[in-house]
This record gives sequence, C-alpha cells and structure tokens, in this order.
Amino acid sequence: MTQTFELTRTEHRSGVLDSWLASRDGANLRTGQTLAMAENGSVDDMSMGELVNLLVAGHQTASGEAVTRDSAKRVSAVYSCTSLIAGAIASLPLGFYERNNGERGKSDHPYWWFFNESACEGWTSFNAIQYLFESKFFEGDGFGQILRARNSNRVTGWKPLHPRTVEPFKKDGRVLYRVQPAEGAAYVLQPEDVIHLPSLGFDGLRSPSLITYAAREAIGTALAGQKYTGKFFAGGAGFDYALKTSSKLKKDQLDLLKASLLARLGNGGRGPLILDGGLEPAQLSVNSKDAEILGTRLFTVEDICRFFGVPPHMVGHTDKTTSWGSGIESQGIGFVRYTLQRHLTPMSQELNRKLWPVRERYFVEHITAALERGDLKGRYEAYRIAMGRAGEMPFMDADEVRRLENMAPNPNLRMNPGKSSGKDNDEKPTE
Repeated sequence: MTQTFELTRTEHRSGVLDSWLASRDGANLRTGQTLAMAENGSVDDMSMGELVNLLVAGHQTASGEAVTRDSAKRVSAVYSCTSLIAGAIASLPLGFYERNNGERGKSDHPYWWFFNESACEGWTSFNAIQYLFESKFFEGDGFGQILRARNSNRVTGWKPLHPRTVEPFKKDGRVLYRVQPAEGAAYVLQPEDVIHLPSLGFDGLRSPSLITYAAREAIGTALAGQKYTGKFFAGGAGFDYALKTSSKLKKDQLDLLKASLLARLGNGGRGPLILDGGLEPAQLSVNSKDAEILGTRLFTVEDICRFFGVPPHMVGHTDKTTSWGSGIESQGIGFVRYTLQRHLTPMSQELNRKLWPVRERYFVEHITAALERGDLKGRYEAYRIAMGRAGEMPFMDADEVRRLENMAPNPNLRMNPGKSSGKDNDEKPTE
C-alpha cells in the first residue's frame, strides 16, 4: 500500500535541483568542490548517489561536449537505438497465463488491459512502457508506480515515474522509494508498489546510465563531429585548396594575395580570390583532418550501436553486412534473442513478483512470435507439418493455426472434426 506524508526538506531539494538544471548546459561544474560541499553537509538534502549521478550526467567529455539526456537524443545513432528497442518492447503483446496442475494456459486476467491497452488515464500502455525503457537508457533506472484500490491489493492501473523524482533508500533492511512529484507533497512507496527496471551495474538501489556513463565519450565524440560538420557546411562546404606557380612572387604580389585572402576570410570564405604572378588554384579533395572526422563519425555509429547491442544495419548504417543472415526471419530472431531478451526477461520477472507477490498461479510473458515469424510460404509449410499433413504426428489443429494468424475459429471445422485430423485430406478416397 502507498504511504504518503510530508518531507521536511522538499522545497530546498527542489531548489538545488532546479539550480543545477539551469546551469548544467551553460557552466562547467566543479566536481571536487561540489562533492566537498556534500561531504560537509552543505547539500544535506541530496544523497551522495543522487549528487554523483547528476554531476556525471552534466560533466563534459574529453571532446568538450556535455552529454546529457537532451543532447544525446540529438545523435541519430542514440535516438535510433533507443527508439528501436523501446518501441519494439512496447509494441510486443504481454501474455497473461495461468498455472493449473503443472500445465499452463492463457488467462483472461483483468490486468491484461493495463499492460496491453491503457496503463492509466493519460497513458496508453505503449507510451508508458516506452517511457519506462527510455528512462532506463538515459537515466539508468526506469520507475513505474502500480496503482491499487484503496485498502486493497487489487491493481487499478500503473503509471511511469520520472527517474529524477524517485530516490530509493533502505530502511530496516527494506528498499523504499521516496517520490517527489512536480506538484504536491512527497510520499514514500512500498517496494511492491514500484516497477523498477535497473541497468547493468545495479547496486541494489540505483544503476549507472548507459548514455551518460558507459557511452558518454562515444556520444560526446559524435556530438563534436556533428558540430564540426555543421560549421563546415555553414562555411560554404568548401574543401581546402592550394595555390601553385612556377615563378617567384614579388613583394607587391604577395601583399595583394594576402589582402585578397584576408578579404575572403572576412566574408565567411566567400567571394573572388584575386590571383597574380601565374598563381593557379589546386583544390584538395579532402584534407587529412576532414577525412579523419568523416571516419570518426562512421566509427561512432558502430560504437554506439555496440553499447546498445543493436546491429548497425538496423539503424540505417549499411556500411557493413550483418552476421545475422540475410532473411527477415533470421534478423528478427537474432534481434529478439540477443538484444530484446536481455530487457524482456527482467521486465516479466519484475511484474510477476510485484503483481502477484504471494500467489504464483498467474504469470506474464512477452509474445515475440510476431517478430520471429517467417515468410508466408515458410509459415504455411510449418503449419502443414504441425497438423500432420506431411506424415508427422499432429500436434495442432486448424483452429489453433487460425488463432496464430489472428483469424476466428471456423464453425464448419467444429461441425466436421475430421477436416482437421492428421490424415492428408488431399488423398483420393479408396473405391
């Protein structure tokens, strides 16, 4: 059940956070000095873990670019990877099942609606789950609050929480969650009322952010490369050039050339260049600096994809071929097996232990068949084998096949069960 009460230092904490957010992108934070203030109690309202997370998130990289949640989204590889993984997980149906005497079967559980259609008022299930994983990637942890009826354990919905408004802490050996909403008093949630999706490096309370910790330098390099490229095009997208002549220039010719070059630079690199003394321009295709920047930008895409576990070809980087096979089926299976499964399993485990903390009768599981299904011909051949039409022992009937193809049961098959038997109905009857 949710416990709500006032926190004594809420207003001061909000002021410190607002001050930091205001200076994050414009000032260079002095990490050592701020940590010393925290140790001396000057920032007594913020935990050390929270303060370190904030400082790391706003600290500049070796490239000189500050990597934050907002700046990282401006890198196409980061945006594509996060939207691909979060969107794929949010679009997967979450199946509800029931255990019965050692067997499992589908369940028409009322909680199905909250995780497949509408999480709560103002949040569809897709948007809520996508926000949960976006928070996990950018902040290290994704948090959601399970809404329950008053004085009851019955779930009435759930809503995602901004990770910066949630502070886990331990009390009497239990992990509780202090939540400071944008409006109103802070309150504390019991662990069974919180959906917590941590990342690699979880210490029992918080996790380091993949974006602002692990991949910080790679993203900073990508941001610096984007800025350099933008300045290059702003300057007219002209490559470096050389001036060559076979004769020796006189002083007045050199002064004229210098004045012409300065005038051109003062005009943003545009305008005519006055040449004298047999000078001829020789344009360079790409100088070593530009070539290095272009190569670095290609490498950062692969590096960022490596952090997310996403093959570069799935985010539009087709410089190299994929090792997952050329078919859509092979790529879909590889994406589910090696990328999505590391996120799907923790989510289903978290929901199972929070939705049904005592009873183990029900459980949830993501349905990945839509991403792993093959082409039409391959699926129909598999159905043919499953129904025993190829001489194999049948283990599916026609209605089960129709259900997998999102088709309603055929009443004619129910009236004539022989149609769905394991015998090959294409054979001619014996005369």
